[in-house]
Amino acid sequence: MQLDVVIFGGGAAGLCLLDELVRHGFRVLLLETAQLGSGQTVAAQGIIHGGLKYTLQGLLTPSAVHIREMPQFWRACLSGSQKPDLRGTRIRSEFCYLWRTKSLTSRLGMMGAMFGLQVTPKTLSVHERPGVLSNCSGTVARLDEQVIAPDSFVQVLAVEHRERLLQIDCNREVDFAVSGPGKITAIRLKRPGSSQSLKLRPKQVVFTAGVGNAELRKRVGLDPNEMQRRPLHMVMLRGPLPHFNGHCVDGAKTRVTITPDTDSAGRTVWQLGGQIAEDGVGLDEATLIEKTRDELNVIFPALNLSNVEVATYRIDRAERKTPNNKRPDNVQLICEGNCITAWPTKLALAPQLAKQVADRLGLLSSMGKLDLSMLSNWPRPTVAKPPWETQRKWYALQSGTPHTAFSNKAA
Repeated sequence: MQLDVVIFGGGAAGLCLLDELVRHGFRVLLLETAQLGSGQTVAAQGIIHGGLKYTLQGLLTPSAVHIREMPQFWRACLSGSQKPDLRGTRIRSEFCYLWRTKSLTSRLGMMGAMFGLQVTPKTLSVHERPGVLSNCSGTVARLDEQVIAPDSFVQVLAVEHRERLLQIDCNREVDFAVSGPGKITAIRLKRPGSSQSLKLRPKQVVFTAGVGNAELRKRVGLDPNEMQRRPLHMVMLRGPLPHFNGHCVDGAKTRVTITPDTDSAGRTVWQLGGQIAEDGVGLDEATLIEKTRDELNVIFPALNLSNVEVATYRIDRAERKTPNNKRPDNVQLICEGNCITAWPTKLALAPQLAKQVADRLGLLSSMGKLDLSMLSNWPRPTVAKPPWETQRKWYALQSGTPHTAFSNKAA
């Protein structure tokens, strides 16, 4: 099969790129080893950031400059007035709350959050505050950053492009033919459970596989150490919790970021990110749970947590390598041979990554319509479930006592 582009990795970056290239008439396929969105995408909190967390030190940083237009861009896509058409994506909330503790550094952080943003916080009166923040001694504001359900975003693009998505074990069922580092001449796919194979001859190959990019680069003769991992240890709560999105700001840090959803049993689930997830990297599960309990008692003193359960999960953010392992400011691309390795850095920047890659491929002359009939019976990847649907071990938050392991479906 002669192709313009083959994409490896079906997360936010790969699916946005697939959509962009199809709309520009490219002959393109996407290969996924596991499930669509597995890893970083579905584990993300789904906030369409506009740069708030990058301006807390009172400066308009390069990261804030690159991301500050994204809330308006996504809002247009989610309404169907701009491509990619993301209507059908479940919007958890149209905004987040932003509040501070009463320390001096928190007041300075709140001022920093106001600096240079396209989406700026609007201070709320005491009567406008949500109930969970009614007793907050500091400032409470509303920030018009939408929060989406990442799995539904993946599902929208998966349905749109199902015929171009192939399930393939890249470790056992993919062979690369290369003429030099990053110069891919052919890709042979072994059909799962069959002796059949398919040879792809792409003009360009794009790796958007997150942490999988390192191994893919190694297999085509490129340096795998061009990628870095920055870990998080995230916390999840479930039980009688309010449906609340927000950032607790303290100085130049986002002390905790909370995003809610509803699990398959109808329980409210909170994901906790921000500084608590950064600090949790060096903590075991029990210590992080204890820290979470102490933090919540400080920032939500009136919240009843007696019937709330807690679990944690670890996830690595995959990015292009930077000095001192710091977060890149923007989308990162490496072009070598006919291979592009790409990392979006943030979920909100995935459409920007797609546009940048498409612009680089703009001089490719497409070979016309792609005949997909030979792929009609090929296995298609499914969409990954959110982490709270696959987590089997939960604890009582107040006691830290583990429950017997069980599946959420059984619960």
